[in-house]
Amino acid sequence: MENFVIENLGVSQNVYSYILLPLLIFFARIGDVSINTIRIIYVLGGRRFTATLLGFFESFIWLMAIRQIFEHLDNWICYIAYPAGFATGIFVGMIIEERIAYGKVIVRIITRKEISGLIQYLNVERFRYTHVNAQGPDGHENLVFTVLERENLDGLLHKLKEMLPTAFYTVEKVNRAVEIGTIAEQSSRWNVLSAWLRNIRRE
Repeated sequence: MENFVIENLGVSQNVYSYILLPLLIFFARIGDVSINTIRIIYVLGGRRFTATLLGFFESFIWLMAIRQIFEHLDNWICYIAYPAGFATGIFVGMIIEERIAYGKVIVRIITRKEISGLIQYLNVERFRYTHVNAQGPDGHENLVFTVLERENLDGLLHKLKEMLPTAFYTVEKVNRAVEIGTIAEQSSRWNVLSAWLRNIRRE
């Protein structure tokens, strides 16, 4: 690549070694670290095919970057570009992860206030929830558990701050959430095949 850039693009050796090459390594590290962050999300979500494909591109970009490092061991700027790209890639990956908002979260809400408005909101939005009458150090408290898609979290928290601004709540990521019906399905080869096909479609 070095000869191609210098001979065909008319770039000087110094410009390539101390400007273009460090920038390439920097952006390559941003790319592979960002992909790694997204890949972990899909691994935890059970998206096997997507995670495997991302892993391929992650490794390929990393190999290209580390190859340039070993070919230019005397270039000290590359030693700065490599970790700088890694650190920036973590930041970029976190931003992308927030934008994707993939997966489910569980929200625990604790309050002593009346929660009829919150329950009505959860029913309207068709969020599955469990309401528990609990006892705390200050007396009776309402405890609400709900599991929802992460993309709906901001809406719920906004509504919660409107209705119950003093409520205590926690949010945790859920790796798997399975809803089991009241009627058990009989095991059969067709059911197994159907489940396998549904998994392929999700991938």
